[in-house]
Amino acid sequence: MSADKPREIVIHQSANRPNQILGGDRELVLLTILVAVSLAFSLATLWGIAIAVIFWIGAVAVLQRMGKADPMLRQVYMRHIEYRRFYPAKGGLFSRCVPQRSKWR
Repeated sequence: MSADKPREIVIHQSANRPNQILGGDRELVLLTILVAVSLAFSLATLWGIAIAVIFWIGAVAVLQRMGKADPMLRQVYMRHIEYRRFYPAKGGLFSRCVPQRSKWR
């Protein structure tokens, strides 16, 4: 090894990939499966089962598009909700500032 060359570390793609099922966020896909199954069992008719299947296919299609656009969309949104009162996500001259206390103690 020469001292003038920086050290290179290989980062494998499989170790850095977000958890997805069927192309969508794992928790949201599992939640839609749970909602669709509970809808099918609660209605307990062929129409209810058909509505549950159509709902699940539509929801998975939307979640796949969300996963393709940004795999970490749910986590980013949850962090946005958590920090909304501290950091307004608007910049500019007339943006609303968070009021600061006059003393830090």
